[in-house]
Amino acid sequence: MQDTNSLVQLAPGAAAPVADSRDADATRVVPKALSSRQKAAVVVRLLLNEGADIPLEELPDDLQEKLTHQLGQMGLVDRVTLTSVAHEFAEALDSVGLSFPHGLAGALDAVSDRIAPATAARLRKEAGVRQIGDPWQRLHEIPTEDLAEMAKAESTEIAAVMLSKLETAKAAQLLGHLPGPIARRITYAVSKTANITPEAVERIGWSLAAQLDQRPATAFSDGPGVRVGAILNQSAAATRDGLLTALDEEDTDFAAVVRRAIFTFAHIPLRILPRDVPTVLRGVEQAELVTALAGAATDADKATVDFMLSNMSSRMADNLREEIAERGTVKLSEAEDAMTQIVGAIRTLVDEGAVTLIEEDSDE
Repeated sequence: MQDTNSLVQLAPGAAAPVADSRDADATRVVPKALSSRQKAAVVVRLLLNEGADIPLEELPDDLQEKLTHQLGQMGLVDRVTLTSVAHEFAEALDSVGLSFPHGLAGALDAVSDRIAPATAARLRKEAGVRQIGDPWQRLHEIPTEDLAEMAKAESTEIAAVMLSKLETAKAAQLLGHLPGPIARRITYAVSKTANITPEAVERIGWSLAAQLDQRPATAFSDGPGVRVGAILNQSAAATRDGLLTALDEEDTDFAAVVRRAIFTFAHIPLRILPRDVPTVLRGVEQAELVTALAGAATDADKATVDFMLSNMSSRMADNLREEIAERGTVKLSEAEDAMTQIVGAIRTLVDEGAVTLIEEDSDE
């Protein structure tokens, strides 16, 4: 078999050159013949050398294994062969008009946020398809309260692995949602995870992620207490107080959840940091602010007025006091509307990440 390393281009009828020391250093003019797998290894190595971030972890496990073995077998590749493979790869990319996800799992991942959640859940369950990629990334997106319920249902060792895989801030929140004895047992069990293998951690991740697929799809993203609290936030004070009193008589626990979800004008000193008051003021119309401050009638609302005036510049506070005095008496309905506008502005700032609400103690 002819050695491809010695291939050169010859004119018809010309004699083959005699090999000498100079031929050993001659530049190759014919690239080596490589298999598709070898070409893939060359492209991956070239891209990695250029600092490209290639998400190889998204490949199926068997392809990751084959690629890694091939990379270890390649050795040296001459420049002519490298140029040829790179040119072929570039042409292949240019000829691609459209690419589709790999298999049903990839298709579901691509359209899961475009089709009905119930349809996506049913397809995944019927086909027995798991999501590709890192299962722990999916668990990172689950609310801490749901993770706490999962941790309480699992063994202490599994919960310890879950705690270890979460980012530090979310792990701390998870412990805060667990009863003290359970949190202590899980924290101690982390010390037993030193020798756990990556394969075991991945299996645990897929097992926990599978539980999410088995849960029935819910029609509402927020819990009942949060939804009722959001409605009462926009209700008149008299209506809100009457409904809360009725809820206390019907279901004390649910009423407590609703109360924690409610955020009104009177809650501003309890839920807003003093340094965030200027940010809140920038998001409120001056006329609405004056109406709300001038219309404060209850002790709680007046405490909010004092809180806001004391955490802004003295010049601005003096100007507001003058405008409040000039505003005179404000109708209750106008004051409540203005207060609702301020609370709505705060909610918008919270959603945008500009302001962070102070978490109320669950015992309050």
